[in-house]
Amino acid sequence: MSRPSFEEFSRLAEDLVDEIPPRLCRELNGGFVVSPEEKRDGEFYILGEYIEDEGFGRLITLYYGSFATLLGEEELNVWQEELRETIRHELRHHLEALAGVDDLAREELQALAALLDHPRHHGDPFTKK
Repeated sequence: MSRPSFEEFSRLAEDLVDEIPPRLCRELNGGFVVSPEEKRDGEFYILGEYIEDEGFGRLITLYYGSFATLLGEEELNVWQEELRETIRHELRHHLEALAGVDDLAREELQALAALLDHPRHHGDPFTKK
């Protein structure tokens, strides 16, 4: 199987978002957006992000280009599971923001620090090169 097209990826994301109980998307007024772009932060690929913006509101953006770079020709079920995990991860950021906590961001910083301290991960496309 070749990688899903942007349109197929968008439909898959829509199907996965439809699995989420609406009460968990409360105040996610910008909804879920699928971008064709690849996004990076330094040498790390960003698959998705939770955004709070005065103009756009609260939204979750999923970056097809980043998925395509990292997953390439993987089977569709691999794409689906990674996308599901990313959606749930970003939704957790949203729910924590509503609750006034930021535990997930702290966990991410700790995991990143541990990753950067571990030399065997250098050169892995999912991590710092």
